[in-house]
Amino acid sequence: MEKLLLTTDEAAETLGIGRSTLYDLIRSGKLRTVKIGRRRLVPAAALADAINTLLEESEPP
Repeated sequence: MEKLLLTTDEAAETLGIGRSTLYDLIRSGKLRTVKIGRRRLVPAAALADAINTLLEESEPP
């Protein structure tokens, strides 16, 4: 079964980016997260949403 929530390290690895870039995406609101206790987790569905958002921003008008 595929994981529904990923750690920030797992999410960064999945996207092929560094942790600081991942946190930049979180701060800018482009990547949604959930906080459970002290842990910040990234829903797997939020990764696809973030990719789509970045693609839309990078497409020329």
